[in-house]
Amino acid sequence: MAYTAKVDRDLCIGSGDCVRIAPKTFQLDSENKSVVIAQGADSDETLMEAAQTCPVAAIILTDPTGKQVYP
Repeated sequence: MAYTAKVDRDLCIGSGDCVRIAPKTFQLDSENKSVVIAQGADSDETLMEAAQTCPVAAIILTDPTGKQVYP
C-alpha cells in the first residue's frame, strides 16, 4: 500500500525505537529527535510496528489517499 510516515517533532522524545525497527526510514538528528530520511524504504508492516512502538505516538502514518491510518 505504501504508507507515508511523518514525525510530530513536538511529541518526539528521541527514544530511538523507530530507528531500531525501521532504520531505512528513520534516523535521529542532532536534537536527538526522529526524522524521516526516506519514504517507501521499509515495508508498511515495518512502519506500522515502528509507529506502534513509539512511546508517545509521535509517528503518523497515512495511506496513498492521504487518510491517516495511525494513530
